[in-house]
This record gives sequence, structure tokens and C-alpha cells, in this order.
Amino acid sequence: MDPFDDLLRGVRADGAVFGRSVLSPPWALRFTDGASMTLCVPLRGEGWIIPPGDGGDGGRPHAVRLGEVAIVRGPEPFVFADDPGAAARPHPPLDVRCGREQGGHGGPGGRAEPDGHGGTGGRAEPGGHGGPGGRGELDGRTVLMAGAYHVRGEVPRRLLRVLPPVVVVADHHDCGPLRDYFETQLAADRPGRQIVLDRLLDWLLVCTLREWFDRPESVPPAWYRALGDDVAGPALRAMHEAPDRPWTLTSLAAEAGVSRTTLAKRFTELVGEPPLAYLTGWRMALAADLLTEPATTVTSVARRVGYADAFGFSTAFKRVRGISPTAYRKEVSAVGA
Repeated sequence: MDPFDDLLRGVRADGAVFGRSVLSPPWALRFTDGASMTLCVPLRGEGWIIPPGDGGDGGRPHAVRLGEVAIVRGPEPFVFADDPGAAARPHPPLDVRCGREQGGHGGPGGRAEPDGHGGTGGRAEPGGHGGPGGRGELDGRTVLMAGAYHVRGEVPRRLLRVLPPVVVVADHHDCGPLRDYFETQLAADRPGRQIVLDRLLDWLLVCTLREWFDRPESVPPAWYRALGDDVAGPALRAMHEAPDRPWTLTSLAAEAGVSRTTLAKRFTELVGEPPLAYLTGWRMALAADLLTEPATTVTSVARRVGYADAFGFSTAFKRVRGISPTAYRKEVSAVGA
């Protein structure tokens, strides 16, 4: 287990598919799920993602071509269109939702549908294999699949904080057969169809994030690059594999096979904080999520994140989070009510 595994462990597609609809130019879709992340995959054709103007990059359009995958950070709505200038058109985009949580009209399976606001940003047609809109008769039209991710919990939110508004990377995983398989699954009405699609989206999300993090121009979290270091990497993995162990600088240094001084210096240089400070922050993120589980107690959470008693844990939690564990639990419960 490493930090990347931990951040993605709670991130799952939620029945979110914009099925095999064929989009005829001019078209523009405005995604209104309020999702934490949206994964966009052109199965045929291409398009442009137009984020909101306050999304962090001034609303700059991003091209998404066939063979590329895009991740859009939410929860603000964004537009996926056939032209980067779609926002200037007189007709508004067609509002769509692709998550079941939004009460889409597609029933179980979460197929995106217009949400009733009357948008007319293009024509969406069924994409059957035989008639117009089939595989051999697209004539410049686009087939788009999207998955909405409603991220909950402090641990996966650490991932969102390091993502730019839009990530676009090439899919190097033999795209053609994969796209064909996606389309086959979308068209089939077989048991387990939605689970298969969700897991394929999850796999594609992980591959896309890893590909982006590995790019020289990206700005991944410091710990991501530190994972490949011979000194800091073993210590990071040890903390994430067993956060409940009574780690000390000496025991962490033993995991890396170096002295305490060497570990402290190298870890701080790469990660930006000392090993034990990082450990405390990670434990408190885990604890914040555990406290939202109804069956847990403050004492049980304390033990699961490496504290011998509730008092020491509560002191550390309040120091890091600015609120006691009990008050935090009440606050989260009130928000979710």
C-alpha cells in the first residue's frame, strides 16, 4: 500500500454513464452533476471541455481528441462541446446529468439525460449499431462516455486538492479495442452491465491520473515523487501500510535501511515536512473518515490510527484539525442530515 493507493481506494464510479448517444454538430453539453470529478472519454470523434471561468485556469477550453481521456475537477458545472467557441452561441448548452444520485431519468445505470432546463445545444441520437448513428455512419458526429465521481471523505479529497481544473492525457492502453469494448458493453443489456462499466471507468481513472502525475510538466504532490526514492519511499509505504503501528524515527529509518539523520533530512527535502509530521497528518485524515462511521467510538478510532488512548488522540486531532473528534463527528453528522 502507498499514498496513491490510499487516496484512490474510496473513489468509485457510481453508475455514471453518458451512454452511446451520438452528438450531431453543433452540440454542447453542460454537465450539472455537481460531481467531484468527471471522467470524459470520446469513443468516436472529439470535443472541447470548457470549464467555468472561475475554475482556476480562466475557463480556457481544452481539446479532447480520440484516444485521449479527460478528468474535470468539480463540483462546478462544465461544458463539453464540438467547438471551443460554443459559449458564445445564442442557444444554451443541453444540461445533462450522469450520476444516479442526481435522479437522472435513465433509471438504474445512470444514463445521462436532459435535466429539464430546456437547453438545445445540439442533437443527441441513439447510437445503435445498425441505423443512423451506428459505428460505420457517424459522419463527423461524436460518441461520448462520461463517469461522475462523487468523492466523500477527507482521504480522497486530498487527491482533489492537487488536481488542476482539467487533466487531459493520451490513453496508451491499446485504445481502439478498449473503446470498442466500452461501446459493446453500453449497447448490451446483460446482467452486471453497469458494474462492468463502472469498474472499467475506475481502471481508466487510475491510469489517467498516474499518467498525468508522471508528466514532467505536472505538479503532483511531493510524496508522489518521493515514492520512487530509495530512502523516503520505504518510509512512506510503511506508514501507509500500517498507520496503527507505534512508529518512531528510528523504526522508520530501519524500514529504509538508513540512519535517523539520513531519513529525516532526505524525507523533509522531498516531502516538505519531517516523517513524523507527515505521519500525524495522515493519521488525522484517516481518523476524520473513520469518525463518520456510526459504529466507531473515539477510542476505537484512536487505536486504529496508532494512539494508545483517546486523550492523546483527541489532543493531536484538535491540534491538526482545529476541532475535537467529538465536535467533528457532530459537525459532519449535521451536514449530512
